[in-house]
Amino acid sequence: MAIFFLRWRFIGGFFVFLLGVLALAVIGGGLALRASLPQLDGEVALEGIGATVTVERDGAGVPTIRGADRVDVAMALGFLHAQERFFQMDLQRRRASGELAEIFGQAAVQWDARVRAHRFRTVARAVMAGADEKDRVLLEAYADGVNAGLEALDERPFEYLLLRSRPRPWTAEDSILTTLSMFLQLNSWNPDRELAHAALNELLPQALYDFLAAPGTEFDAPMLGDAFKTGSPPGPEVIDLRLEKPEVSSRAVADNVKAGSNGWAVAGSRTSHGGAILVADMHRGLMVPNVRYRASLSWPAPAWNDEVIRVTGVTLPGLPVVVAGSNGRVAWGFTNSYGDWVDVVLFDPLGFEAYIGPDGPREYESWTEKIVVAGADDLELEFKATLWGPVVSENHRGRPVALRWTAHHAEAVGGRGLTLLETARDVDEALAAGPAIGMPPQNLMVADSQQRIGWTIVGRIPRRVDCDDIAPGNPSSPECRWSGWVEARDYPRIVDPPSGQVWTANARVVDGEWLRILGDGGYALGARAGQIRDALEEMENITEEDLLGLQLDDRALFLGWWRERLLEVLTPQALSQDPRLLELRQVVEGWSGHAGVEDAGYRMVRAFRLYARSLVLDPLVAPCKTVETPCGWDFLGQREGPVRRLLVERPPHLLNPRFADWDSLLLAAADRVLTDFSKGDSTPADHTWGERNTVRIRHPLSGALPQWLSDQLDMPALALPGDVHMPRVQGPAFGASERFVVSPGREIEGIFHMPGGQSGHPLSPYYGVGHGSWVEGLPTPFLPGPVKYTLILGSP
Repeated sequence: MAIFFLRWRFIGGFFVFLLGVLALAVIGGGLALRASLPQLDGEVALEGIGATVTVERDGAGVPTIRGADRVDVAMALGFLHAQERFFQMDLQRRRASGELAEIFGQAAVQWDARVRAHRFRTVARAVMAGADEKDRVLLEAYADGVNAGLEALDERPFEYLLLRSRPRPWTAEDSILTTLSMFLQLNSWNPDRELAHAALNELLPQALYDFLAAPGTEFDAPMLGDAFKTGSPPGPEVIDLRLEKPEVSSRAVADNVKAGSNGWAVAGSRTSHGGAILVADMHRGLMVPNVRYRASLSWPAPAWNDEVIRVTGVTLPGLPVVVAGSNGRVAWGFTNSYGDWVDVVLFDPLGFEAYIGPDGPREYESWTEKIVVAGADDLELEFKATLWGPVVSENHRGRPVALRWTAHHAEAVGGRGLTLLETARDVDEALAAGPAIGMPPQNLMVADSQQRIGWTIVGRIPRRVDCDDIAPGNPSSPECRWSGWVEARDYPRIVDPPSGQVWTANARVVDGEWLRILGDGGYALGARAGQIRDALEEMENITEEDLLGLQLDDRALFLGWWRERLLEVLTPQALSQDPRLLELRQVVEGWSGHAGVEDAGYRMVRAFRLYARSLVLDPLVAPCKTVETPCGWDFLGQREGPVRRLLVERPPHLLNPRFADWDSLLLAAADRVLTDFSKGDSTPADHTWGERNTVRIRHPLSGALPQWLSDQLDMPALALPGDVHMPRVQGPAFGASERFVVSPGREIEGIFHMPGGQSGHPLSPYYGVGHGSWVEGLPTPFLPGPVKYTLILGSP
């Protein structure tokens, strides 16, 4: 999120534009730019490397790194990351440490101030202080490789030329900050959701709040348990809009795009070749370079009796590990879990220096943070923390709010790391590693070479005490406390289910006691998960190509119900009163049933849903107008269920008082769609989904440069299919950061593609290579191809 914030507030700044022009002049026709290109072949002496490491790059720039041990391989990976992606790594650590303003200036101060409250540099130091010898050596070797790679460039990375700054050396602590950056991106650490729930819970009648804030709906598609049922609307004795007639105005609020992913696995009993297959489709904000960096790592693994292991997949620049991939025996991938890893705690202050804790008065912990701001004076900001965590906000009554988060705890951020998955030999070992891995809690899907599959949660799960009376989504009470972490033996785990499939898509996956352990941190609507589950159930003799096809599934099943509602309201009588509605009906009747780039019907139905939903819900939450803090139905993640039930049952007492009946409400939404897409000489047929869903994948600095130069940095703007509530998740700046399909032991049959390319340097032959395959959904190989360049890293 910080990158996009910077892109539009900082990047467009005239000051930075002048810096870019000045830097371009200094480059002198591109000589300095070329001097910062990574070295692809030859020999390089690395201080501290134990033995020679060979780096073989294929035609897409994917390296195969072969070394005598894991430490040497980590050093070599650090060397490559620095040469190809150092600026990206720098942004990752600065995002977590709150040091973006040091290079981006005033526009980044707000982000830095928010993050500094969490003191992640202190957390990173604590992680390193408590790291075992094996992990510490690995991280330090990686840092040595990063700094050697940076030093080996003839010129600093081109971004620093544009910014007129110099890169700071990498440390092992910075790799921990990279992990913490993932916490910032994957955990819901903004208190707004809980504060909105608290306001709604207080301002609305209890029965209305319970109806709107349903924990799930008929769309749920858990692996364990049944879908929840949408509750009954409250009766007129609770709320009657005919009497209250609140003032409301219609608005179209799009569905929030959650940081998430799709992931699933099918057992060997379900596939054509008899091997289990894993699918990973991790969604992120899209930018250049891509957040992922492909690599294949090989070394004699002691855990495998010194058998040479080969781990292939995606890495995250800043970390010395394969984040998701396959080692020949086990393949693994992640999706964001959206369990409850953050508590928003409302407490009572005692003046400016103290507050009331669960056992009586306590003094705040206070400290000062200095924020260095490029082009401006440094800032000094004061922060306070409670026993629960830092003070971050206040609720609608002015009561202060503290934030308790797993990311504040070194043991939740450190741990043994993903190296445990790199060397796992079967499903059982992979799942057992979950509780020990220091990362934001995620769904872990695994498949092994013995035809088996499984699921669990990775990362630390807080063990809550005295918290049972807190409604899901609401702030915590001071009495609710964390008492250590859930024991590994109590982690939810599904192994070899009779269905032969596991699936996750950021929605709820379990119920009962396991759901109580995980909590609800804002699960996604289950429509996407259900579409994946149902498609898998229909498949037989599954192949890798079949599963890639499911990754690219852009069928608009979710919107089919809304299309029916729109066509129902476009009656002959309605058409006779406004003949323009006839064209809207024709466009909707002609939709393809997909979120296709040429489909105007999809776009019309989608817009109709957004307007109708607002007309239904706005009057029900009208009391939110009385508060200035977060409050509204847009914070209710499962709102689709209540909306549909209201439109089916049509209770007169819950009808927006602007309308005589429910048909009139729906017709008003249709009329708004018609108005929006009939401006000037245009008609609804002219406005395709591709016009709206044009994907622009940009470099963080491209907006500061002249158009002719930024075009060289950015990927071409292209209209792409897909949307939120379907497997092919795609937005203008959000989507799959990679897609891969692989069967452990059959990697040669695997499929991989990702947006952008391997290198972050625009003059590299690997800048953007493979992007077209991602755009078109082509089944390109999972394993690196024939060797094109060979680089030897050895001791001096």
